[in-house]
Amino acid sequence: MSGAAGPASVDVDDLVRRIRSFIADVVLPVEDAHDGDLAAAGGDGLRRELQQAARAAGVFAPHAPTEYGGFALGMRDRNRPFQAAGYALFGPTALNIQAPDEGNLHLLDRVATPEQRERYLAPLARGDVRSAFAMTEPHPGAGADPRALATRAERVDGGWRISGAKTFITGADGASFFIVMARTSGSPGDAGGATLFLSPADARGIDVGRHVPTIDRSMLGGHCDVTFDELFVPDDGVLGEVDGGMTAIQVRLGPARMTHAMRWLGAAMRAHDVAVAAVGERDLFGHRLGDLGLAQQLIADNELDLASSQGLIERACADLDTGADASLSTSLAKVHVAEAVGRIVDRSMQLCGGRGMSRDLPLARLQAEVRPFRIYDGPSETHRWSVAKRVLRGSRDGVAPSDRLLGAAGSATGSAAGAGR
Repeated sequence: MSGAAGPASVDVDDLVRRIRSFIADVVLPVEDAHDGDLAAAGGDGLRRELQQAARAAGVFAPHAPTEYGGFALGMRDRNRPFQAAGYALFGPTALNIQAPDEGNLHLLDRVATPEQRERYLAPLARGDVRSAFAMTEPHPGAGADPRALATRAERVDGGWRISGAKTFITGADGASFFIVMARTSGSPGDAGGATLFLSPADARGIDVGRHVPTIDRSMLGGHCDVTFDELFVPDDGVLGEVDGGMTAIQVRLGPARMTHAMRWLGAAMRAHDVAVAAVGERDLFGHRLGDLGLAQQLIADNELDLASSQGLIERACADLDTGADASLSTSLAKVHVAEAVGRIVDRSMQLCGGRGMSRDLPLARLQAEVRPFRIYDGPSETHRWSVAKRVLRGSRDGVAPSDRLLGAAGSATGSAAGAGR
């Protein structure tokens, strides 16, 4: 495995200030003019324009390895910059930190061979191309449970032949390459037997089909059906180890959940800002709306959700940065943030009354964007089940919840929470 480049010397506070200025001056005017529809605003052409502007502002790809012009920020240092970028729905695309590219970059930086880094990671980090991660399948295939993986890769002379159907593959239309998860041994339902493969998108045997119609509009390339029909991948296209895919995806999934949380929390911050400004200006029943107790409760509840979300993200990122088992902390953060951002935007809409339902304010489109987070990257119910399973396993191993929460369990906590999705 190739390691990440060492972190660059960067003042994160200054970086956040510069990102916020860039978002306010460059990104939000374009986003607001097109009601948050990235394809209608110019698609890949706009992406390239915004990314060039981000380079000029010195805020492009803060997570990328230094060898490709990034700052190599660790997970904790990504937190506030990613939130600042997420304040605009187009912001992550402008900074080249949007899903699925950001998660794919993270995976490639840690798993790819030197040749794979040059062919796939380098152009992705520079923003020259987009990518897609093909794991999710139509029912009853892989989804919330990747062990249901049904797409198969068969060994042939010089490589592998991959056949199967995928769905909801974000960014597939227009992607330059795919990371494909396929079964190389065992049967659907088995915990092992998966392998990750790299393939150019124009390879024979890849068919990008329809865009699944969804309520979110800020990710380029849609959420697509993709069919693999006897796709040939040479041996040097194996990413990581054969049959080691379930382990390799853990390198990607935990960090990607947290960067999703960071970005969407930034969107919730914008909703909160819009609502607080609105109630400060509006009079109702002879009082300023912001002076009424019910409005103040909604504002306070938003602050509580924002603060608790930041804290849980910070805790999970600390685990990821130190190499601790982050399965529990990332699931906790994912569930809480996914649900908190929905509450924040909903309360903000309520505070703004009829205008909150209109296109005069960005709240309606923000609600459409954040709602899918309770499903994407694992439904809240799946993560709750995972959390409870780990806590109960710890109890059977003699680790009480209070031991873990107060830090008295030591390494026993990590071993008790060892099983991943």
